[in-house]
Amino acid sequence: MLFALAPVHGDMDATLDHTMMRVYDLEESLDWYRTHLDYEEKGRWEADTFTNVFLGPADAHDERALLELTYNHDGRTYTMGDAWGHIAVRVTDVHDAYEELMDEGVEDYRDPDPCGGSYAFVKDPDGHEIELVERDHGARWSLDHTMIRVEDADAAIGWYVRKLDYDLVRRAEFDDFALYFVEPGDAAEEAMSVELTYNYDGRSYTMGDAWGHLAVRAASLDETWDRLIERDAADYRDPESCGGRYAFTKDADGHEIEIVTR
Repeated sequence: MLFALAPVHGDMDATLDHTMMRVYDLEESLDWYRTHLDYEEKGRWEADTFTNVFLGPADAHDERALLELTYNHDGRTYTMGDAWGHIAVRVTDVHDAYEELMDEGVEDYRDPDPCGGSYAFVKDPDGHEIELVERDHGARWSLDHTMIRVEDADAAIGWYVRKLDYDLVRRAEFDDFALYFVEPGDAAEEAMSVELTYNYDGRSYTMGDAWGHLAVRAASLDETWDRLIERDAADYRDPESCGGRYAFTKDADGHEIEIVTR
């Protein structure tokens, strides 16, 4: 017997809204992203103990993801860990973009030549890795994907497919590792995706606290949260505990996933 499957996206489009990472010196970080990536401030939340600033290109698409910088007022430092990899930003020519950043005094980390000429890496003032990738769509410097490392590829892919209705849209398998890209099936080309990196040697990872979370959008916070719990997502921070403004679950590897509404 065959069954027709109805779409299950419902009130959760699950478009990736932002990637959050923590910074030690907010003004230094803001200056770096404004100067080198031409980012502008899209929003800010000033709380008693921390500040959140949302950044992105001026001409970014409506479904683009933003970068959230979190600054804690107590002057704490952070450990990078290796469970998070990098954010990737779009450029039309990786060599030109890399040379431009070098001319501006950005640290020379991984130039395009040892990367096969198709990508390169720099680091921001806090040591977060930023990949430059060549794309023919999206605003220059807009977020293309966020890479996280996973210990079980089947479990990681399954989590995003079952919990968030994501599709596996691209894969690349090599001798000792594999890359899997997931995103909502109806995501705009300019939207951000998640790159799941799986190393075949069975290594484990440390989360660190320099990276914070990925955030996905929902039309209804409560309905989306209820659906996630029905799908056995981790009950980490429910909407009530977050003042009804947002909520948090965790993926199969413990990366925090925030649910937000616009």
